[in-house]
Amino acid sequence: MRIPSLLAAVALLVTLEVGATPRTETLFYTDGETRLGGYLSLDNAQPGPRPGVLVLHEWWGLNDHVRAQARRLAELGYVVFAADLYGAGRVTEHAADAKAWMTQLSEDPEAWRQRALAGLDVLRERPEVDPERIVALGYCFGGATAMQLAYAGAPLAGVVSVHGSLPPPPPELGHLSPAVLALHGAADPMVPTARVHAFQHELERLGADWQLVIYGGARHGFTNPGADRYKLDGVAYDARAAQRAWRMLETFLDEVLTTAP
Repeated sequence: MRIPSLLAAVALLVTLEVGATPRTETLFYTDGETRLGGYLSLDNAQPGPRPGVLVLHEWWGLNDHVRAQARRLAELGYVVFAADLYGAGRVTEHAADAKAWMTQLSEDPEAWRQRALAGLDVLRERPEVDPERIVALGYCFGGATAMQLAYAGAPLAGVVSVHGSLPPPPPELGHLSPAVLALHGAADPMVPTARVHAFQHELERLGADWQLVIYGGARHGFTNPGADRYKLDGVAYDARAAQRAWRMLETFLDEVLTTAP
């Protein structure tokens, strides 16, 4: 097993699945005094610096579902880093724990954005990545986190929110550079219709390049095959909506990251 050199204050490589396609690594890094462990996935056969995707997890933490999504994206040719927003290996299937962890982080917007930026920095510093071609992709809480990165002016080509909470930008923001794709369930009770409308209105105010796709009958967490086991009202997997959302995601990533202007 080869141990790579340190990248700026980032301690790398805990687990390496040798010979796997895509190759995966667990990367340790820090945000202040908090030690975090993210998940890198890439195809070694792809040549040269190439586009990257930062994946931001649901409120459950960096679980097996998120890792599977990272590998799936890596199979498309992207370098993918699933960031750790909680640290200390915190993953749960209990809503009370997830809500507490999410609230602890998101109640301080500046700290929330800094935690996400720490993960973005890890991806940008990878030698396999073209730092000018990165998209932040978030699921649920991660979708809101991706939007916070965009609002903070992070160097991103695009952001994707998948059944996220669709927070509108701060009123003082005057411009939004990344392209935006929001994939939303029409039957998601956790995102009021008024917030959806405010999200659209504010992105239009900013002159953003944005798309909002709403899937009829889809509830919160509709792309997660394990959503039903949480037994939460309004949360359910929807195979048809998930398949359609994946195709939209592929098209968006190709357009924003790989298609020549």
